[in-house]
Amino acid sequence: MEKIASFTVNHIDLLTGLYVSRRDKVGGEVVTTFDMRVTRPNTEPVMDTPALHAIEHLGATFLRNHAEWKDKTVYFGPMGCRTGFYIILVGELEPLDIYALMVEMCEFILGYEGTIPGASARDCGNYLDLNLDMAKYYIRKYKTEVLDNFTEERRVYPK
Repeated sequence: MEKIASFTVNHIDLLTGLYVSRRDKVGGEVVTTFDMRVTRPNTEPVMDTPALHAIEHLGATFLRNHAEWKDKTVYFGPMGCRTGFYIILVGELEPLDIYALMVEMCEFILGYEGTIPGASARDCGNYLDLNLDMAKYYIRKYKTEVLDNFTEERRVYPK
């Protein structure tokens, strides 16, 4: 069996960042999967589940309501390893193409107050497992490490 693309990434040298994970052709469209890496794999502790879950709710809500990107958003959700998120968008895109969107999303999460969207038994299968304060901690870390220092090494997978 062939190794899937995400298992060929050098996780030893991988920094927090925003990377193109893959591109796929779906019908007549290209979709780009981004790797939004929030914690450094196998080096830093992974994100705790309530924070990860809160970021998922807030990030998905932001993207699916964004004036320019809502119709191009296919998916926003956590990686099983809990070190980041996958963002799937319509288009043959690069990290620089969505830089402003990522800054906006982080600012949305950092400024968010109140009940997290979808935080009810009717709307979510684990609605009690959300932590807005820790979500803000991880997003602040990501914004500072990655978006405020958006160098090539944080946009291109290491060899």
